[in-house]
Amino acid sequence: MTANPLVLSHFDPGTGIARITLNRPDALNAIDRVMAADFLGAVRGAVERDGLRCIVIEGAGRAFAAGGDVKSFGGPDGPAAEIDAILEPMHAAVLMLRDCAAPVVTAVQGVAAGAGFALALCGDFVLVAEGARFSVAYTRLGGTPDCGLTWSLARRIGPARALELLLDDPLIDAATAREMGLVSAVYPDETFAASVAERVSRLAAGPTLAFAACRALLAEQGTFAEQLERERAAFVAAAGTQDFGEGLAAFLARRKPDFSGT
Repeated sequence: MTANPLVLSHFDPGTGIARITLNRPDALNAIDRVMAADFLGAVRGAVERDGLRCIVIEGAGRAFAAGGDVKSFGGPDGPAAEIDAILEPMHAAVLMLRDCAAPVVTAVQGVAAGAGFALALCGDFVLVAEGARFSVAYTRLGGTPDCGLTWSLARRIGPARALELLLDDPLIDAATAREMGLVSAVYPDETFAASVAERVSRLAAGPTLAFAACRALLAEQGTFAEQLERERAAFVAAAGTQDFGEGLAAFLARRKPDFSGT
């Protein structure tokens, strides 16, 4: 682990897995301006790693993240300036996560509220402990969502259902979140860490160039004809990679492929 008071980061060159841990457990990992800056630094360090194959984001202690640190909003410059100082690095970080080639996994236990909810939904895979809880939280303060929550909610459950959540602000348990399509999988609390590790290992061992192309194809879509052309170009490019050659050879030989990410 790299020493950092509010965010821990670790990269394993053997597996290509980068792990980012929100590390303010006494405050339920609530995000203030210092933590936001640290998070941006950790994300930038991860996405710039050679050999990156997967990013995992998690929270230390009994929460994933309780959102913005409301207590810090009363700074000398006023709430608007304090919130903007948090959002500038956080939004830069979530854009990096969206645009990076490697798949992103968020491992959620305990509460994920406000910006914590938004950050959880930045994962391509949102893996959740059965005791996890989600809340929009913004409207309780008379605020509005940030960190891409309106984008993520609308894409996962549709605009109408997303608006219901934003306005009603229900407390959503893990099982309900799974039923709604907000999260990818729910695991028992006692086996959560092991289940996440197994899922992440499988992702990291996969054809990461193909994964990156899939993420890019889904991120920006135009007309149907334009999307067909983008799909054609992506598949032709993939067919020229070593990973595709290995996957084809493994399929024909009826063995497990050994992807290299090239």
